[in-house]
Amino acid sequence: MKTKARVVLYTKTNCSLCEKMKAQIKLANCDELYSLEEVDIERDAELFALYQYEVPVLSIDGHDAFRYRLTAEDFRRAIQKASDQGSTIS
Repeated sequence: MKTKARVVLYTKTNCSLCEKMKAQIKLANCDELYSLEEVDIERDAELFALYQYEVPVLSIDGHDAFRYRLTAEDFRRAIQKASDQGSTIS
């Protein structure tokens, strides 16, 4: 049985690349394979220090998988792989 991958999008306010990444995630049309959490790095000093110049960063099951850009096809492929490997939501 496939399980949902845990996807975290690290973002910040007024980030056009973040909006483009969210649009590609939506275009992938595989919502049933993952749960998405958006995290604003400006609300956490540690995350801000880590990702200040890196957003957007997309993490899949705790591993930073994409930075700056991604395509719907690349996202779908990564999510399917994570789901097939039996990833779980913690």
